[in-house]
Amino acid sequence: MTYDKRKIESVREGYGKALALYGKLNDKVVVLDADVSNSTLTKYFAEEFPERFFNVGIAEAGMIDTAVGLALEGFIPFANAFASLICYRALEQIRTCVSYCNTNVKIAAGYSGISDYKDGPTHHSIFDLAIMRSMPDMTVLVPADSVEAGMMVKAAAELNGPVYLRLSRADMPVIFDYRHKVKIGRGVTLVEGEDLTICCMGTLLGNCLDAAEKLRSSGIYAGVIEISTLKPFDSKIIVDTAIRTGAMVTVEEHNIIGGLYSAVSECLINNNISIPVGPVGIKDHYACTSLNIDDLYEYMGLSVEDIINISKKVIRKKRK
Repeated sequence: MTYDKRKIESVREGYGKALALYGKLNDKVVVLDADVSNSTLTKYFAEEFPERFFNVGIAEAGMIDTAVGLALEGFIPFANAFASLICYRALEQIRTCVSYCNTNVKIAAGYSGISDYKDGPTHHSIFDLAIMRSMPDMTVLVPADSVEAGMMVKAAAELNGPVYLRLSRADMPVIFDYRHKVKIGRGVTLVEGEDLTICCMGTLLGNCLDAAEKLRSSGIYAGVIEISTLKPFDSKIIVDTAIRTGAMVTVEEHNIIGGLYSAVSECLINNNISIPVGPVGIKDHYACTSLNIDDLYEYMGLSVEDIINISKKVIRKKRK
């Protein structure tokens, strides 16, 4: 698969515009924000539907409880805040009132991963997915670009039950176009491979495609699959590609504990598949402040070259 590397858009932009557009199609959708609508870009929805928009202030826990009340009255609430705040400050409310009660609330977690690079570790969300995927009945969606983020608005709204939608702040390459289909619980193969599979979740997908292209030029044929739904997890695509290529690299903007690497490893173990798997992710430590996202990716070991190096290590293990 090739993509236009010059086409860049922030994931939050795709989400914000799509939310406002979908609001025209479904008058049951309401939006809540914790006083950061200029950042989450729910301001687009607020401008179109002020009567269906609620700024609760800097009160993430109260926002979740308000969203639960709206859901119980038949609305479809999207509750928005920074991932680093909504996951931790409102965790008890999400656990008890959303997950445990299986309430139809959509949690839109902006500025996820290390995309809020300027504000440092307190504003990074590097273990939110580990928390959310461990909650019963919680669907966990992780778009790779602005197009997919926009498509996930409709998918999340039309799914009955709790959803955690992880949204990046960063400007990212646009990988997909209108022909792309989002199917909750299904991964997608973007590049066929023979030697190993690069399994990506989230906004590092462009890096994975670039790495696969460079590996091919050196004689290593790497496939690329995207997992946009961490839960429910598509075990079939992992099993099929593991059997076909015999080696795998996981790539995620998250701690390697509890995220994609953990999910893939669990899947392989549960299906009695023994292959070398190499993780590209945050190695169980906090990130730091940076002047731009690319420098932080490189520092944290998330660059194209890091994916290539881990891929070559995995290939060497496979061939022993």
